Amino acid sequence: MNGAAAFWRAEAPALAVLALVLTVLLLRASPYERSVYLNTLWLFLAGLAGQGVALLLQRLDFPAAAQGTHTVFRIVTAVALIRMFGFALFRLALPLLGKQLPRIIEDLAIIVVYVGYGFVQLRGAGVDLASLVTTSAILTAVIAFAMQDTLGNVLAGLAIQLDNSVHVGDWVRVENLAGRVRDIRWRSTLLETRDWETVVIPNSMLMKQRVAILGRREGAPNQWRRTLDFMVDPGVPPARVIATLEDEMRELAIPNVARAPAPSVVLNGFEEGNLRYQLRYFLTEILEDDSTDSMVRVHLFATLQRAGIRVAEPQRTVHAIARDEAHAATVRRRELTRRMQILSGVSLFAGLSDNEKADLAEGLQYAPFARGDVITKQGNIAHWLYIVAFGEAEVLYEPPNGGMTRVVGTLRAGEFFGEMALVTGDARSATVIAKTDVECYRLERASFQALLAARPELAEEVKRVVGSRSTDLEHVRQASAGAGDGSREARTPNLLGRLRRFFTPRLPGTGRRRAP
Repeated sequence: MNGAAAFWRAEAPALAVLALVLTVLLLRASPYERSVYLNTLWLFLAGLAGQGVALLLQRLDFPAAAQGTHTVFRIVTAVALIRMFGFALFRLALPLLGKQLPRIIEDLAIIVVYVGYGFVQLRGAGVDLASLVTTSAILTAVIAFAMQDTLGNVLAGLAIQLDNSVHVGDWVRVENLAGRVRDIRWRSTLLETRDWETVVIPNSMLMKQRVAILGRREGAPNQWRRTLDFMVDPGVPPARVIATLEDEMRELAIPNVARAPAPSVVLNGFEEGNLRYQLRYFLTEILEDDSTDSMVRVHLFATLQRAGIRVAEPQRTVHAIARDEAHAATVRRRELTRRMQILSGVSLFAGLSDNEKADLAEGLQYAPFARGDVITKQGNIAHWLYIVAFGEAEVLYEPPNGGMTRVVGTLRAGEFFGEMALVTGDARSATVIAKTDVECYRLERASFQALLAARPELAEEVKRVVGSRSTDLEHVRQASAGAGDGSREARTPNLLGRLRRFFTPRLPGTGRRRAP
């Protein structure tokens, strides 16, 4: 017990300070394992306190109790120190050197030190280790048989780590369970699922079953291919469906969708009288699979609707009844009523009679766009006048020299656009992109020009809007090209001249226009 007294006076304070420092460093490095580090610290402090109690018992002249207490709490202190120094080595020192060993190696190394310390204590107590091993062969065999599952899990965990097949952070699928590998321990592997569940899988099960590592391919970035099924009526040629979707999807910048390989569409089969297609894309963030699938479906559906392609349902032979026809007529009347209400809210068409609005509503085509879709592209030929029924769209100017794209303005429900190119005959002067999900109705060029010819008073509203927007566009062009380059002076007179010629009425019986 004299050694115990010396330990308590000289070594115990230094070890206590060292343990506190290591605990603080470990808590800063990985605070999510706070309870592990604090429990180890409390175990160490309990060992020191127990040795202090042993010293007190010795001074009270209880030598047997003091000796037993000192032995027990000395072992407790040693166990806590071994565990704490193991944490410091594997979780502080090695990461600073750029080495990140698997957790199972840490656990096994600490266990080996525990066993070595136990042998040293037994030898110090005068136990013959050779005779102990010889006489305990049967006991060892019994223990090994009883722990065969545990040993199998340990060996399987070592095999997984040594062959580098599964890493912490990988997304894996085991049977019908998919999740991210949170940790590989000496007995089990922890998977965190998308449903915020942590699943404990014995390592031996991972070795016996087929495990799919999602999104990993040698020499390629981590991305996982997703497939979305949809059906289209066989009356639409497959080449048109494939080309329409691939051209649109490759232009979109959807979060978590890889640009390469680009999304693709394939005809995947025939089902209940329809053609079954698959849209395939690569997902870059596996955790966001459902939300990304949803966004891709939104763009897919909007693209098909704009192209006039209906997503098909299984074809069945049914008997038409009058109630179905009445329902279809009700739906059509409701749609026409909505179109007339939208036209009434547009300044250009507010003055039309109900009959004129009804005729115009019949000629409108429904055109939905998902957020981020390009509605019109700068430089393209103009075929449509667009009326915004829902959502917001952004008008962008793209400098021809490839400079920074600039925002011209925002279009909201009740506004129209595309009139400038239809009137002047020029290509689109700006790009319009859906800022949110947008519903539009579009009117073809011939119908728009016929309306202007039938109602000349609408020309004033068109000229006002065109003049205002052309001024805004010229300001953006000037800002893009640099002030004082004369671009506005060169363009604006030409634009006004084309507007004047377009809206000047023709002389009856001649092809000439009346002088203003």
